[in-house]
Amino acid sequence: MTARTLHKVTFLSHGKVYELYAQRVESGRLWGFVEVSDLVFDVHDGLVVDPTEERLRDEFRNTRTLHLPMQSVLRIEDVEKKGQSAIRDAESGEKVVTPFPFPARPR
Repeated sequence: MTARTLHKVTFLSHGKVYELYAQRVESGRLWGFVEVSDLVFDVHDGLVVDPTEERLRDEFRNTRTLHLPMQSVLRIEDVEKKGQSAIRDAESGEKVVTPFPFPARPR
């Protein structure tokens, strides 16, 4: 039985650094692009849900293939197991966390 290949792809988009996991990364059919497909997200059935993972899953829900410009790709790593996907601020490197929505205050 062959172990499936897993890649950690780190790329820059709109001032944020994205870290995603995918099963396929190829030189693009479009010149100057890298094709990233078969994205891998954690499936949580329990109560604890990672908001960043949820946000990434929502953002790339219907994506079959990402065509990333070569200039935006920072790193592609072959990894043994999936880690935590992340969105980081490009300048500070800190994780971008979606704040919990609070109800509006009555006026």
